[in-house]
Amino acid sequence: MILPIVAYGDPVLRKKAKEIEEDYPNLKELIENMWETMYEAYGVGLAAPQIGLPIRLFIIDPTAFSEDESLEESEKAVLKDLKKVFINAEIISEEGEEWAFNEGCLSIPDVREDVFRKPKITIEYQDENFDTHREVYEGVAARVIQHEYDHIEGILFTDKLSSLKKRLIKGKLSNISKGKIQCDYRMRFPAMKKGR
Repeated sequence: MILPIVAYGDPVLRKKAKEIEEDYPNLKELIENMWETMYEAYGVGLAAPQIGLPIRLFIIDPTAFSEDESLEESEKAVLKDLKKVFINAEIISEEGEEWAFNEGCLSIPDVREDVFRKPKITIEYQDENFDTHREVYEGVAARVIQHEYDHIEGILFTDKLSSLKKRLIKGKLSNISKGKIQCDYRMRFPAMKKGR
């Protein structure tokens, strides 16, 4: 089932999400709905707060980036098979010199900006079977994970922009929160509190 994506301005996007247990109600169905919702919106990641649930759950599938000609073959190979569910994730470390990459967000349609992040992360998480993993990711893979991880911490990519950039996009953000935008996928706007 395709769920409406929560728009910028909704308080759920600012909450630090809570951990969940294996017996979380209808978890398998929720994850399936999240995949369906993400693909319908042509996203590469989706976090539970973006569908209105303040829980530590996000999914990623950055396969689309494996076609990017500017990436090295080794990185493309990693991205090609990186469809994953992250539950109760904690980033243990972020390393390296920050680099810029143009980011967007399904909760903030039509806003894309360069964001600086560190290129290498170590993350500990549970998968959909609640098996624990500790893994290292680099480059675009790390970037997609960091972006979704921020969502479960109550952080948006726009928070990482300079004050000048924030001023330049202020009007766009205001319009998104009021539902004054056209979007190709279902959204729920704080001003309206219902999808369209």
